[in-house]
Amino acid sequence: MRIQDRAFILLQYLLPQHALTALIYALARIKTRWLKNALIRGFMALFPVDLSEALIPHIDEYTTFNDFFTRALKPTARPIAPDPYSIISPADGTVSECGLIHGQTILQAQLTAKNRTYTLSELLGDDAKARHYIDGSFVTIYLAPHNYHRVHMPLTATLTEIKHIPGQLFSVNRVTAMAVPQLFARNERVVCHFLSSAGPCALVFVGALNVGSISIDGCGQITPSSNRKPNTIELPQNRSLNFSRGEQLGYFNMGSTVIVLMPRDQSTFDSHLVAGVNINMGERIGALSPSGSHATCNAPFLRS
Repeated sequence: MRIQDRAFILLQYLLPQHALTALIYALARIKTRWLKNALIRGFMALFPVDLSEALIPHIDEYTTFNDFFTRALKPTARPIAPDPYSIISPADGTVSECGLIHGQTILQAQLTAKNRTYTLSELLGDDAKARHYIDGSFVTIYLAPHNYHRVHMPLTATLTEIKHIPGQLFSVNRVTAMAVPQLFARNERVVCHFLSSAGPCALVFVGALNVGSISIDGCGQITPSSNRKPNTIELPQNRSLNFSRGEQLGYFNMGSTVIVLMPRDQSTFDSHLVAGVNINMGERIGALSPSGSHATCNAPFLRS
């Protein structure tokens, strides 16, 4: 690892992660027009944002930087894969890792000497829920700052539980994934549990440095609290709990990572889904098993 990467990791251990994230949270919601516009223009100078596909293409029309960052896209910008058996990408981003879960072990990053891994129980904070995905399959998708930051349903399913698990707020890029043990199971996260035709499935929103707030449709914003204990979020009261494939589930207020978990023998992730591949929301990434059994995972196996 390069010296500058080591320094970057060390700095994150030393920084007051939650205080810094709270400051960015406040800054991103300033409504003063000139300051808000300056923040947006500065961001666009650093990152390749494509506003031509945004529902609101002009920065003056956004009330705050956060409104710009969580912008909606035009209805035709992200077509949904038509096959009803297909699993679609829940977000725009880059595949961090994808493959089979070995027992309870999920691959975080492939290293030369020894892989970084974490367990289902660590990620979900629930041993009983973790058992649903033993020897199942997963995909981890990293949302870069310039990406579309709304998260959609990878398949049709019914929302059964939302759990907020407090944690740290390390950055979630490739460098930290390779260096910080149990990164995704250490960071602040919101776990959404579902019941689908394939059985249980889960989608995990992983927070990160400057990403302390996650919004779930019908629940509002879920932010770090002074009570640093896991808690169950009340399910939406003003909308159906049945989500269609491609329907919006929520969004990151600033960007991070989503993890999709599927049970054993109920789905197949496509062979093109490998670390480093860029994907868009709505793009097919796999398929449900029509028979409900004997499905495999065509994505790379976790190496020992």
